[in-house]
Amino acid sequence: MTPQDQHDLHAARRAETLRGIVAMVIAVGLFSLMDTCMKLLAARYPAIEVAALRGMSSLPLVAAWVVWRRKVGTLFRVRWWMHLFRAAMGIAMLGLFAFALKTLPLTEAYTLFFIAPLLITVLSVIWLKENVDGARWIAIAVGFAGVLVVLRPTGEGLMSLGGLACLAAALGYAVTAITVRVMARTDSAESLVFWLTFLVAIGAGAMAAPGWVEVVRADWPVIAGLAVTGFLAQIFVTEAFRHGEASAIAPYEYTALAWSLGIDWFLWQTLPDRWTIVGAAIIVCAGIYLVRHER
Repeated sequence: MTPQDQHDLHAARRAETLRGIVAMVIAVGLFSLMDTCMKLLAARYPAIEVAALRGMSSLPLVAAWVVWRRKVGTLFRVRWWMHLFRAAMGIAMLGLFAFALKTLPLTEAYTLFFIAPLLITVLSVIWLKENVDGARWIAIAVGFAGVLVVLRPTGEGLMSLGGLACLAAALGYAVTAITVRVMARTDSAESLVFWLTFLVAIGAGAMAAPGWVEVVRADWPVIAGLAVTGFLAQIFVTEAFRHGEASAIAPYEYTALAWSLGIDWFLWQTLPDRWTIVGAAIIVCAGIYLVRHER
C-alpha cells in the first residue's frame, strides 16, 4: 500500500468516525427530548402508566420498521425466556426512571444514571466472567465516589426516593445491557427491539390498568413526541455505532448533560448546584476512561 493509499484510508476512517459522532450527538439529543416528554407526563400520570405509554406509542413505528426491513421472519427465532426477563427489567427501569423524573431535574437524573456503564463493567465480571484489571477497578471506585458526591448522604443532597429510584433504574439498565450481549449472539437486532417494545407495552399496560388515569387530549402531542423521538433516537444510535468504533463514539453519550442543562433551563429555569456538577465530572471521567481503556 502506497503512502497515498494509507492517507486516503485514514481520511475515510476519520470521515466515518465523524459521521458516527454526529449521529451519536443527534441520538442523545433525541433521547433527551424523549425523557423530557416522560418528565412532562410523569407530572400527571403514574410512573408505570408512563412506562406503558412509552411502549404503546412506539410499537406501531417499530412494527413498521421491522416490516420495512423485511425481518418479520426473524422475530420468532428467539430465546423467549430471556426476552421475558429483559422486558421485566425494562418495565422496572422505565417505571423507576419515570418516578425519578417526577422530582429530579433532567441534569441530576442523568448524572446519577451515568453510573450505568460502571455497573455494566461490574456485572460483566459476575455474569460473563470477563477480566477487569486493576486500573478499571480504580475507575469504577472513582465513579461510585462521584455518585456519593452527587447524593451527599448527609441529607442535603439527592439522597431521596427519586435519587434512589434513578440509581435502581441505572442498575436495571446495566442488567438489560448484559442480557443483550448474550441475546445478540443468536437473536436478530429487529427481534431485540420489537419484543422489548411489545412486551413493555403489554406488561406495563397490564400493571397500570387498575389505576389507569385517562389521558387528556392536551397530552396527545407529548405522547406523539415520546414515540417519534424514542424511535428516531434508536435509529441514530444504531447508525452511530455502525460507522465508528465504540471507543470513539461512546464518550459522546455524555453530551446528554449539555442537552439536559439546556432543557432544564429553558422549560423549568433550574440549574444544578456545584456539588452535582463536581459529581457529574467525576462520573463522566471514570466512564470515559473505561470506554477508552477497552480500546
